[in-house]
Amino acid sequence: MSVLPTRTVAAGRAGTAMVDIVIPVYNEEVDLAASVRRLDVYLAENFPYRYRIVVADNASTDDTWPIARRLAGQHSSVWALHLDAKGRGRALREAWLTSTADVVAYMDVDLSTDLKALLPLVAPLVSGHSDVAIGTRLAHGSRVRRGPKREFVSRSYNLLLRTLLGVSFSDAQCGFKAVRRDVADRLLPLVEDNNWFFDTELLVLAQRSGLRIHEVPVDWIDDEGTTVDIVATAKEDLRGIWRLLRGLASGRLPIARLRAELSRTAQVPATVPGVPAGMLGQLVRFGAVGIASTIAFFALYLLLRPIGAQPANLVALLVTAVANTAANRRLTFGITGRQGALRHHLGGLAAFGVALALTSGSLWLLGAWWPDAGKPAEVAVLVVGNAAATLLRFVALRLLMHRHGAVSALRLPSG
Repeated sequence: MSVLPTRTVAAGRAGTAMVDIVIPVYNEEVDLAASVRRLDVYLAENFPYRYRIVVADNASTDDTWPIARRLAGQHSSVWALHLDAKGRGRALREAWLTSTADVVAYMDVDLSTDLKALLPLVAPLVSGHSDVAIGTRLAHGSRVRRGPKREFVSRSYNLLLRTLLGVSFSDAQCGFKAVRRDVADRLLPLVEDNNWFFDTELLVLAQRSGLRIHEVPVDWIDDEGTTVDIVATAKEDLRGIWRLLRGLASGRLPIARLRAELSRTAQVPATVPGVPAGMLGQLVRFGAVGIASTIAFFALYLLLRPIGAQPANLVALLVTAVANTAANRRLTFGITGRQGALRHHLGGLAAFGVALALTSGSLWLLGAWWPDAGKPAEVAVLVVGNAAATLLRFVALRLLMHRHGAVSALRLPSG
């Protein structure tokens, strides 16, 4: 690893916060110089804090590193850092952990994000209002230009994160983020990924630790010349999600210990309201509620069967769906009180509609194909339909209810 010597930056701004803006690069000889010069001019004219632009080259094989060194020699606000191994996450970890700035940030070399969002990204961290800040292309107020394929992949990935990991942030992979350096010093040793999943892992750990995540809607234009392999990145992300799920379920990730440390140093609760307790525990409790609901459903169905299979299925499903949502609010997701109850029950009724379509459709098909099937066959078909409906209900309720408590207003001590 190589770092050019420290220089005095932005004279006349002494006493204000220092922000390191890292640009991780790999084989970016074409765009690097123009992007760095454009960023430097913008910061010098519009940014109220002292700053450094750190070009973090991760094992480029073209002229990226010589260009980075030349830029550092020409501009007092530019540093150059070289790593011998590839990986965007690795480059960010090295640059952030060796930084002495108050806030560390990063952006992609193509400057896809409008630079006007940089101050709203950094200011809440400098003031101490938030601990982590991210640009989001998926929030209200964002303006994004990109192809339908990348739009679909991005939205699908973030939906997967909300479903499986219960995240509350909207856009994990936007290349525009900032962290208070003291927060980064605590979190980065826990982040294992060295490549594209680095962002997601950092944000999941931040949320689980009770840190405040600030989101900034951004204007973003897709780089049509990007060399990112979407398929390979998707596979890597799925492996990362699975690793995080296992780590959180097994307790291998020391989230509880980090919370306890924060509790002692910042005099805050050791548990963080609004942060999901983990999908494994939720699945167990949801399964228990589901078993009870299924037993109640079939008891009601058999009791009401004399009025006809379809009416009995409708009434039994509706009654148990309402009871199921109420039980899951309290037992699975730990939500009490009336706040959000209407939205949760409407979501539960929507899931009920899907379940009704599955089970009623199954009964209709059974009746069409096998008119003399009898009750045993009806029950067997309903078991399969209810299993599929239960999975859909869990996904729907988890998406609705994990947002009930947003990330707690908790932050690490400054200094």
